[in-house]
Amino acid sequence: MTTENLEEQENLQNSEDEELDRDESDTRQFVTFIAGEEVFAVDMAPVQEIIRVPDVVRVPLAPHTLEGLSNLRGKVLPIISLRRIFGFEDIEYNDSTRAIVIDIGQPLGFVVDRVASVVGVEPGKIEGVESIRSTVNTELISGLIKDVGGYPMIMVLDFAKLIAQEFAEIAAIDKNSAMTSTHAEEIEQDDDNAGDELQLVSFEVAGQEYAMDIEDVQEILQIPEEIIHVPHSESHVMGIMTLRNRLLPLVNLRRMFDLPNRENDDHSRIVVVSLGAASVGVVMDSVNEVLRVAKADVDAVPGLLARDGDLADITDICRLNNGKRMVSIISANNLFRHSAVKEAITSVETLQDDSGRENSDDLDDEAADDDEQVVVFRLDKEEFGVPIDSVQEIVRVPEELTHVPKAPPFVEGVINLRGSILPVIDLRRRLGMPAVERSDAQRVMVFLLAGMRTGFIVDSVAEVLKIHKNAIEPAPQLSGQQSKLLARMANLEKQKRMVQLIEPAHLIDGGDMEKLVQLAQ
Repeated sequence: MTTENLEEQENLQNSEDEELDRDESDTRQFVTFIAGEEVFAVDMAPVQEIIRVPDVVRVPLAPHTLEGLSNLRGKVLPIISLRRIFGFEDIEYNDSTRAIVIDIGQPLGFVVDRVASVVGVEPGKIEGVESIRSTVNTELISGLIKDVGGYPMIMVLDFAKLIAQEFAEIAAIDKNSAMTSTHAEEIEQDDDNAGDELQLVSFEVAGQEYAMDIEDVQEILQIPEEIIHVPHSESHVMGIMTLRNRLLPLVNLRRMFDLPNRENDDHSRIVVVSLGAASVGVVMDSVNEVLRVAKADVDAVPGLLARDGDLADITDICRLNNGKRMVSIISANNLFRHSAVKEAITSVETLQDDSGRENSDDLDDEAADDDEQVVVFRLDKEEFGVPIDSVQEIVRVPEELTHVPKAPPFVEGVINLRGSILPVIDLRRRLGMPAVERSDAQRVMVFLLAGMRTGFIVDSVAEVLKIHKNAIEPAPQLSGQQSKLLARMANLEKQKRMVQLIEPAHLIDGGDMEKLVQLAQ
């Protein structure tokens, strides 16, 4: 073989190798999956991961294709049903069901019946959609893969178009539009009228109703699973719990008032009371509501009943419902002078000294500025929260609501709240959720909206919660209404909770607000 022939053969081999390398570099990776009876594929590039379908939190006012929101390693992940997008019938999830997490601007999880495989596809195997355009809606399909992975034809989904079509409202949403100054203006207007009223948190102990000034109540908590019992302490000192890296002493109000003891249950709550730098958790049988009481309806404890020492906690009594309902008001100042509270606080100080944590209170005060305080309530299984200073009061749902002829359809009725007409709206209906029968757990939360007091019925009020600002993030924007009303979410990863934060100023839109004003007039 001559030298020329050898060179020609080497050049031919090099040319073939270059063509093979070029073909391999042009090969595209696709994830193939099943939805309904169809086989689809998505380009591997935007696929972050493939996971089992997680538990979700349902979001009101979102597209029906949204299953809900889940927590994926500390981040909120919307979960979307491809079956619903394509109009297929819903089926029960099984061991094969998966969520494909795709990031095109923001991560989204798309539920599919089954993931088939990851395949490499040469450019020659991908065709346009012209051949099926006459029989199939190809708006969301970017191409066809033929004879790959054992399937004669696989439709390539264009997820960018799918997201733009399914969540078209998102593109027009200004992310900052949900946070307006309306809320601050409402509070400022309301403060002008607050001087003649007391705002109280009412609770129950042994069938008797008590209350404390809401300014003295730091937050309301559920009973923790673990309480540290302090050796040699009196019976009214329940022990110590950990609350955001600090120790909180707990006292039992039943025992402080020499009332019969009882086991704590799901209704029991801890009311965290603060006075200056000190805080103590007071265990109550249940927390009832937030009351606004005119000072004219509050009387000092009669002199014959007033006592010194440990029984001086109750300073005033308020008369509600024309005197039929009497609520004893407990003074935070006097409570902190009670021997039980002094002993509990001393126990904490001793533990802090022993463990070298003398400065924990200072650190906690610095961290307090990074917290938001919200009232948490429930609708169905989901938790929602509103800023505590937006809540005027919380009252029981009356046995009967007065239905007003020609009232707006979203208004359940009106009630007489201390001489004023209060329109009442079922928040379930406002958020497009199924209605439920009335129950004793339901409450009416009263807000001041555009200068008008309006009540919203919720399934139950759970607690007052302090949430660190680091745990609050913008909620995924899924629709115009949702992006304004439910613009933020508290992602409490350690507690495996998600609390959807409502902006009260957006509970009623402008047109409906005018109807409410006319109704009240």
